[in-house]
Amino acid sequence: MLGRINHIAIAVSDLEPAVKTYRDVLGAEVSVPLQLPDHGVTVVFVELANTKVELLEPLGEASPIRAFLEKTPAGGMHHICYEVDDILAVRDRLRATGARVLGDGEPKIGAHGKPVLFLHPKDFCGTLIELEQV
Repeated sequence: MLGRINHIAIAVSDLEPAVKTYRDVLGAEVSVPLQLPDHGVTVVFVELANTKVELLEPLGEASPIRAFLEKTPAGGMHHICYEVDDILAVRDRLRATGARVLGDGEPKIGAHGKPVLFLHPKDFCGTLIELEQV
């Protein structure tokens, strides 16, 4: 059901110093910022040989990242994203097991222009899971 890890997301209160750390200190290639109003975040991707790291900054007062950063002001790992072939079939299979899909359960378009869903962390070892259709 699960494919490879697409990215690991880290919530930050300010993208600029986070980008400088990854780009200037760690020597990584970092994308330009992309605002995702439907998700309440601005993101950049740190490109690695085997995956990506997504840095998330809150966008707007209703951003779900704000609540995370209130609990964890220094920032930290927010979610892990796995690739799936058929997001609707996976969603239906997970729901049948009792797993909770966040929001209205319908995929939204994510930062890569592909359908994504989020799964409740209480159902997955305390970790927010993002599924992205490839």
